[in-house]
Amino acid sequence: MINPLTALLGLFSHDVGIDLGTANTLVMVKGRGIVIDEPSVVAIDRQTKKILAIGAEAKRMVGRTPSNIVAVRPLKDGVISDFEVTERMLQYFIRSVHERFGFGIPRPRVVIGIPSGVTEVEKRAVHDAALNAGARAAFLVEEPMAAAIGAGLPIMEPNGCMIVDIGGGTTEVAVIALGGIVVSTSIRTAGDEMDQEIMAYARQVHNMLIGERTAEEIKIEAGSAFPMDEEGMVEIRGRDLATGLPKSVEVSTVEIRDALSGSINAIIDAVRSTIEITPPELVADLMYRGIALAGGGAMLRGLDRRLAQETRFPVYVAEDPLLCVVKGTGEVLEEAKMLQKVQSALAARKPPHTRRQFGL
Repeated sequence: MINPLTALLGLFSHDVGIDLGTANTLVMVKGRGIVIDEPSVVAIDRQTKKILAIGAEAKRMVGRTPSNIVAVRPLKDGVISDFEVTERMLQYFIRSVHERFGFGIPRPRVVIGIPSGVTEVEKRAVHDAALNAGARAAFLVEEPMAAAIGAGLPIMEPNGCMIVDIGGGTTEVAVIALGGIVVSTSIRTAGDEMDQEIMAYARQVHNMLIGERTAEEIKIEAGSAFPMDEEGMVEIRGRDLATGLPKSVEVSTVEIRDALSGSINAIIDAVRSTIEITPPELVADLMYRGIALAGGGAMLRGLDRRLAQETRFPVYVAEDPLLCVVKGTGEVLEEAKMLQKVQSALAARKPPHTRRQFGL
């Protein structure tokens, strides 16, 4: 039975769904849509521990701060690495939502997407951070489930559907049927790992040092997973490791694709290993429905074609792949039955298949 006070508070508070990502945090408000899309970056004064900036403003400081200021990402591989900073970041986003709409007092209910491979301790850390940040109640939903809901997949039907959510820190692969995850694989190889591979390529092949932001820009501009109809060139600017002076080189999209091959192969292996342990009846469904790609990594050129070639399944990129998880958390907020079903499935589910999660 619903507490009358809780129901009354619900009339005045703005319940929120949060995609607490390694790279970006998105917030959806019930009845309002997506109101916040900010990088998960916090700028801190080393001496006073005071937070100077959060989100886009803090990301602009990455690699450009004086010695007394550090720009940090409090989430690593999809989980909290700095509890206190994450709590303050969540508090900032939740407060921003309520101040924007003029309701600063009532506390909201919060649904947060988490990777399927997290431990009970990591789940508790996210839950406690949300409550300490000002949430009235906090609910957790696994990111592949939220992404499937946000992508419009029929998760409540007895037929199976498959989602591959490629974020900043983790790649989540899951087969879903009857409102629950049947099998899943979680690997800590995703967008951040791709950036690191581009940085390593620049260092090893061209003897130059580039930053994370530059690597990310190159990945977006020239990254691909499958031969393109028209290959091109991209300029890399950085510091020459031999002389310490600025250096600029032109590389082809073919070279960038080769540099990204390690991460792409890891994602393909995760998808194939998930298919291997999927019940045969559901595999038949997947051959008909195909595999949906979500997350920022799904926007890598040719990834759908490469996966289709490797798995022999139809593969397609979901509409608005970056927004699938946060849209899913918003839909879970809207439907009480779905929230109850997702919570029950999360509590009863066995640990995910993580054979390749740590490179074993």
